[in-house]
Amino acid sequence: MTLTDAPKSVALTDEVLTYVQDQVVLSDVQRDLVERTRALGGVAEMQIPSAQGALLTLLARTVNAQTIVEVGTFTGYSTLALAQGLLPGGQVLTCDLSAEWTGIARRAWEAAGVADRIRVELGPAADTLRRIPDEPVVDLVFLDADKAGYVEYWELLVPRVRPGGLLLADNVLYAGEAASPDATGNAKAIRDFNAHVLADDRVESVLLTVSDGLTIARKKH
Repeated sequence: MTLTDAPKSVALTDEVLTYVQDQVVLSDVQRDLVERTRALGGVAEMQIPSAQGALLTLLARTVNAQTIVEVGTFTGYSTLALAQGLLPGGQVLTCDLSAEWTGIARRAWEAAGVADRIRVELGPAADTLRRIPDEPVVDLVFLDADKAGYVEYWELLVPRVRPGGLLLADNVLYAGEAASPDATGNAKAIRDFNAHVLADDRVESVLLTVSDGLTIARKKH
């Protein structure tokens, strides 16, 4: 594909990114959580941007989600967004390894009034996912954890997602490094995951240039 054949795109300058973020109205709880996470230092980059959080809420509402599984909680911004999109009586099961980070998350969920919709499982995510019943009852999945584990998580979750349900995977561009055939480390793991999803005939999928790359896949009927 030549540049003239390429689809339209906009250069994501700081001005454009700020403008996009300004289209999302944050609650006081969300603002406080962003600040608390920022205070952690460099790891704060793992928090999804507010526009992506708004997208998660919208997608959860679009599929009338009652059961959501999240792999990778961090400080809980994405979990909060997903919980806000649930139907009444719904639940987000979120998996993480850090009691410290999920402790920050719990305080935000309590303040937002959604803590009763969220169940945290600490420990290796694959072990947690294997304990989920085999029936396809999950409405939405969000993967945002260790990149080397993505394919395993995918294989554990696709059979548990209902027809018409969504699977979302974050960081699928890995700062653009996943586009290189010579990718190594986490970038290669993501590149391999992207190829795995593309070849999976159980789903239809698209890779979007949202934030660090977001794959949206729909389980086929």
